[in-house]
Amino acid sequence: MNKVIILTGDEKRHEFFRKYMGSSRHFQVLKSYCEQSEPERIIKSGSTSELRRIHLQSRKQTELDFFGVFTEKIQDHSNPKFIPRGMINDPKIQEEIILLNPDYILSYGCSIIKGDLISAFPNRFINIHLGLSPYYRGSGTNYWPLVNKEPQFVGTTFMYIDEGVDTGQIIHQIRGRVYPLDTVHTIGNRLIQDTAAVAEKIIENAEKIIGFDDLPLPENEQRYYMNKDFSEESVVKLYNNFENGMISEYLENVEKITKSSPIIQNSNFF
Repeated sequence: MNKVIILTGDEKRHEFFRKYMGSSRHFQVLKSYCEQSEPERIIKSGSTSELRRIHLQSRKQTELDFFGVFTEKIQDHSNPKFIPRGMINDPKIQEEIILLNPDYILSYGCSIIKGDLISAFPNRFINIHLGLSPYYRGSGTNYWPLVNKEPQFVGTTFMYIDEGVDTGQIIHQIRGRVYPLDTVHTIGNRLIQDTAAVAEKIIENAEKIIGFDDLPLPENEQRYYMNKDFSEESVVKLYNNFENGMISEYLENVEKITKSSPIIQNSNFF
């Protein structure tokens, strides 16, 4: 039975993920290193950040609605260890992980990994990137496709980790499931549920994994966003898109749209 270490955050979606993985009968979670969230700096009531504040509060509430019952009732076999944000790159923490000698490491929602961990676990360190690489890279990679009226690029990329940002060899990708009357948060939380299920299957079938290079996409078709790009204007545009029929338009043309925007799917074990 494979032994796994999880590197993640401490928000409700991360708690769901590690507890779901810890409940698997196919492998053992040795330990979960959970980086603690930093306070939201952009939230100031009455400021120009008001809509961003509401957006983030709504995300937190819908995560509680989606995952709360599961995380409260399931027995926790993920062996969590809570650490300050950024401490996953502390040499002592990395040495501790290396000494635990897991068969695989999964990272989801933690800081960008640096140091010895990357070289210590070649082809055994899997990064779960919420977003479809190389279409969207950086920060908010499932937020910006909806701002840009491109729901087809909401998804998850499972990739081997390397020294770059979202540049590792891809194992598998899934596209977000979208239904009528969806909101940005229902799409995102449903995707997190699907992501956990696929991550379990990847570890269960890890010996069959093969990696793939990025899709050959011209640089001018690749989008890269940073935290500083998360503006009030972008949130206004996001919610206008939903109000103006973006989802129904996408669903009416989904086969044509997704066919012209291919993703990597590993038929070796899916």
